[in-house]
Amino acid sequence: MKVVFAGLSITSSWGNGHATNYRALARELAVRGHEVLFCERDMPWYAAHRDLPQPSFCRLLLYSSLAELQARAGGAVGAADLVLVGSYVPEGVAVATWAIEQAGGLTAFYDIDTPVTLSKLDRRDHEYLEPRLVGRFDVYLSFTGGPTLARLENHYGARRALAFHCLVDEQAYAPLRLEPRWDLGYLGTYSPDRQGSLETLLIEPARRAAPLRFVVAGPQYPERTGWPRNVRRIEHVAPAAHPRFYAAQRFTLSVSRAEMLRAGWSPSVRLFEAAACGVPVISDRWPGVQELFVPGEEILLADSTEEVLVLLTELDEGRREQIATRARERVLREHTAARRVDLLEELVRPLVSDQAAA
Repeated sequence: MKVVFAGLSITSSWGNGHATNYRALARELAVRGHEVLFCERDMPWYAAHRDLPQPSFCRLLLYSSLAELQARAGGAVGAADLVLVGSYVPEGVAVATWAIEQAGGLTAFYDIDTPVTLSKLDRRDHEYLEPRLVGRFDVYLSFTGGPTLARLENHYGARRALAFHCLVDEQAYAPLRLEPRWDLGYLGTYSPDRQGSLETLLIEPARRAAPLRFVVAGPQYPERTGWPRNVRRIEHVAPAAHPRFYAAQRFTLSVSRAEMLRAGWSPSVRLFEAAACGVPVISDRWPGVQELFVPGEEILLADSTEEVLVLLTELDEGRREQIATRARERVLREHTAARRVDLLEELVRPLVSDQAAA
């Protein structure tokens, strides 16, 4: 089939979690023989930090304006079996309106930020999506599952809302046998509404346990952040280096943005990545986590500094490795690019069959 993405970025993973998802999806589609075109607005921020400027597994269209996108991608969108417009696309409302009207096949809104999107809609902030557009897409692929899917259909009029969690590329994220350098690490761009959890679950444990070693990687952290001396700061870790970064940790931390905590059923892509690399995850607690991983067997949940310190200092090595193994097995069963592409093919198959019959 022919697939067109209009997404935030596939060329740069700097300061966003979109690129790794798009790369894994596009690569898996290509492996299966599908044609993929990725349309990305040429933005200075990403242009200055491109770690995949020329993807080998899809065609790339960098465009500077809506008019250029329409002129250069109109034919491809009209001929595509599936057109996916992503969240946070610049001029997203105009891009989505045009894509829906131009598309000859199935259209989907691919929301990698569903709780944030719905919070914006509630505030009448239509940065990249308007309520009137939700029901015009054939399907709404939601980062968030659970009750949010019914809300999308019943309140916003989505024709069909499906859970489409973030994913991991199992070829790129695999265990490495390295001597751990840090007892607990975290990988994520700074976000004010995540910082309180990071303070409770990593920074304060570091203050209280000077012999232990910690690491926080990601851009945009304020200079005023009071990092303890036993916390290593890294500005950016490119996706290709993620497995080595995770492998150097005894445990990795996953913390959620405020909207994700309220909505639940919103697993971070970093959680899947770390688990696929065979590193046990300590996570904040959110609704739905128990449906994705078995607490205590596939994931470790913590609400306080004290609980984190107990896990870091008292969990025996055999138990730590067992939790990591089970989490990896769960992720490889349910949260790979292959599983997500299975769903995309399932969505498009009836359309392709009808066309063939005609």
